[in-house]
Amino acid sequence: MGKLKSWQKSPALRQIKKYVLIVLGCAIYGFGFQFFCFPNQIISGGVMGIAMIVNAVSGLPVGVLTILMNVPLFLVAWKHFGLDFLIGSLVGMLLMSVFVDLLAISGYAATQDPMLGAVIGGVLKGAGMGLVFCTGATTGGMDIVVKFLRRRYNHINFGTLMLVIDVSVITLYALILPEHNYEAAMYSLIAMFVSTKVIDLLLYGLDNSSICYIISAKSEALIAEITSGHMHRGVTVLEGEGAYSHAKKQVIMCVVKRNQIPEIRRLVRSIDDQAFVIMTDAKNVFGNGFGNIAEVR
Repeated sequence: MGKLKSWQKSPALRQIKKYVLIVLGCAIYGFGFQFFCFPNQIISGGVMGIAMIVNAVSGLPVGVLTILMNVPLFLVAWKHFGLDFLIGSLVGMLLMSVFVDLLAISGYAATQDPMLGAVIGGVLKGAGMGLVFCTGATTGGMDIVVKFLRRRYNHINFGTLMLVIDVSVITLYALILPEHNYEAAMYSLIAMFVSTKVIDLLLYGLDNSSICYIISAKSEALIAEITSGHMHRGVTVLEGEGAYSHAKKQVIMCVVKRNQIPEIRRLVRSIDDQAFVIMTDAKNVFGNGFGNIAEVR
């Protein structure tokens, strides 16, 4: 068991896992883009979107254009984020471009329905990019710009910043190439919205935690059960006061997984059926038993 844990923590295994995820993510993105988005004139945002605009005008391959436009961005990223980030992102960008151009050879279109193309293509592209971003790398282009912006605006999710940039590119697409009609741009916005939601889902997870506030005359018994029972959850005790009676009260605050809500309700009911319980959603919970506070995405 000790050897297994040591292997799981080994840098070599982490690197293998990282590049497997990058390859898988790029392949998924390529399928979503080439089989669902491109046949329905659904443009991507960022550098890939700019490459699509140039492709429509000049006929040059999208993948090749993407590589050429990424060169100056990678030179800047190398200086600010280091060699490991540069290599991972370079691999991601190259593989994504390769998958896009290789799959283009088939000429296959999974659907001719632009709405299906936008939704399913958006899900696949978001899943692909999300897997790459989970490794700490990017797929180049505007992803690097977003990583810079996250340093300054780290309260804004990665996907949200991407959406702002991508909407700008799609608007440019609609203005420069009106012969493709404005419907294509609107479907592109749908695909981009879906993609960013999937990216944020992979990076930050579901809102699967809740903050529980319990006001009870039997707070000591509840604290003992929550902390030392099979729930094993930490508890913070807040000092409260009744506004009408001015009686001092203890307010128990704890964070629980969403699937533990029925369990904590049963526990409170079994100890004090007169207790007052408030449940509210919690997002991005970090610490013991929840997310890793050291991870910055």
